[in-house]
Amino acid sequence: MIPLVLAVRGELAELATRQPVQHALRGMIGFFAPFSFFTSLKALPLADATVVFFSATFILTAASAIFLKERVGIHRWSAVVVGFGGVVVAMNPQGGGPIGAYLLVLCAASIYSMIFIYGKQLSKRDSIITLVFSLQLGMGIIATTALPWVWVPIGIAVSGQLLLMAMIALVAHYLFATAFARADVSALAPFEYTALVWATIIGYVVWHEIPSTEVWMGAAIIIACGLYVIRRESLRHRALSRG
Repeated sequence: MIPLVLAVRGELAELATRQPVQHALRGMIGFFAPFSFFTSLKALPLADATVVFFSATFILTAASAIFLKERVGIHRWSAVVVGFGGVVVAMNPQGGGPIGAYLLVLCAASIYSMIFIYGKQLSKRDSIITLVFSLQLGMGIIATTALPWVWVPIGIAVSGQLLLMAMIALVAHYLFATAFARADVSALAPFEYTALVWATIIGYVVWHEIPSTEVWMGAAIIIACGLYVIRRESLRHRALSRG
């Protein structure tokens, strides 16, 4: 889809890269993030898996300091920790699943985090379109290779739903990649928690699900953390522009 759009616009050169091996490696590894997470759901409740997966925010914050040399202060770490508390309150995990399933979720969170850390480094020399295309291509190749062993027939309706999900995921990845390329990873990490807020809103609008008190409390904590980070970054940029 991406090459077709670029070809129509006469912008195929946007896909050129001086780092093909790095892009290929990132794309192939990327497949195992969703694969590990969805495999874990065979043994874990969704709430438990989701809470553990949000550990990616901790990993992103720590990795940004180690690999990207970003300065991660007490304010960003506080937003990450308190926001995670909001996730735990909202999801109300019960625990008790097999340790192997929890390890799969941690594996998914780690791979997810490193995809964006690696993408941040690659974005210094390549376009966002290249980052998005190479990741989707690598994941697609790995998934296609596995098809002979896992394929089951699907109807037109399901095919349409899968196509819609793919398009939404593509747009989301583009927005993610753009954001991580333009701003500090540690500053963006706390906003990962807002996925829970959007899931709550969509659940109410589409399925008329009424969120529990715990969900409202957790969402309030997460939103407060996001606003706190926005305020801190605004003050920081203001101070830098004056200095």
